[in-house]
Amino acid sequence: MHRTCCALAVLAALATPLAQAASPIVIGHRGASGYLPEHTLEAYALAIQQGAHYIEPDLVATKDGVLIARHEPMLGATTDVASRPEFTSRRTTKMVDGVSTTDWFASDFTLAEIKTLRAVQPRAGRPQNFNGLYQIPTLDEVISLAKTKSVEVGRTIGIYPETKHPVFHKNLGLALEDRLVTTLAAAGWNHAGAPVFIQSFEVANLKELNGKTDVKLVQLIDADDVNADGSMSLVAPYRQPYDFVVAGDPRTFADLLTPAGLAEVATYADGIGPWKPYLLKTVADGVDRNGDGVLDIRDRRVDGDTGVIAAAHAAGLLVHTWTFRNDASLYGFTDPTDEYKAFYALGVDGVFSDFPDTAVAAIPEPHEYVLMLAGLALIGSVVRRRRAAAIG
Repeated sequence: MHRTCCALAVLAALATPLAQAASPIVIGHRGASGYLPEHTLEAYALAIQQGAHYIEPDLVATKDGVLIARHEPMLGATTDVASRPEFTSRRTTKMVDGVSTTDWFASDFTLAEIKTLRAVQPRAGRPQNFNGLYQIPTLDEVISLAKTKSVEVGRTIGIYPETKHPVFHKNLGLALEDRLVTTLAAAGWNHAGAPVFIQSFEVANLKELNGKTDVKLVQLIDADDVNADGSMSLVAPYRQPYDFVVAGDPRTFADLLTPAGLAEVATYADGIGPWKPYLLKTVADGVDRNGDGVLDIRDRRVDGDTGVIAAAHAAGLLVHTWTFRNDASLYGFTDPTDEYKAFYALGVDGVFSDFPDTAVAAIPEPHEYVLMLAGLALIGSVVRRRRAAAIG
């Protein structure tokens, strides 16, 4: 516990002031996917029950052009398709963002066929007893759920769809952009005030969407891994947006976080969605900080704020970061609550979480935000004075 407190103290000293006193939003990442099979109405409903402000459907297209909620165009990991003998022959190989991939693809199935499949939990360490129970929902069904639950719980539930592999879908003749905008328009949600964010790892399709809708847009920022020194590892296919690859643009995801990159993003999007190690630097220095005898990412030294959040806010962009999991991806933390609090203290505007209940419980009360603002400002002034004295 003492080690964790020390890490948080270092973080606080290095953190930028919070951009605003408003509480961050919690996005149910693929629903409450830590508990139920992802991208199912049941997982989305549980996320809402646990307090999520938005639910996140990743969008892919069926053979007949219907948008459904799946994490990837491939169905093998998240449905029972592999156990269905009638679909054995549908297994095929396609190029997905330059990677040869053998699987069952949603684009080879009609919606009627998709509806015969059932979702499964892709992570072995999570509950498997719900496998085979839940259908794969359409975007229309997700929107309907959000509206119904908004009435039931007495607060607005938004959706945060991601356009998955836009170049891949466009090459199949199943472009996502018009289908998405048409669906939002039919729901009365194709306007700036709609409870909707659209996110993408590609740039060209967000620019296209910017010309077709006033819904809020978010540029996702990826990476392959985190190096031992805390820098980002940028290896294909996570090195750069795939539309950059196709266009011969050498810029990487990291380039989108430079002042010039953020200025460009601000011309077509309302926010950025960086992988969380872009925001909080951690270093693997060989110290077993949690004392469990195993060196892993939880033991990384927390060095603090990278400055990306402040730079994004200065460019007028929101910052929604991902992905928070109680059972994985805890860079520099053993307790997931401590991780949430650290990122909230940095000033993020939202978090994507597989466990929305934990994310919501960790949000500071409004009066705590005021104290955090004052405290961080005081700490910052003390640090500046100390540094000035040391230099003098």
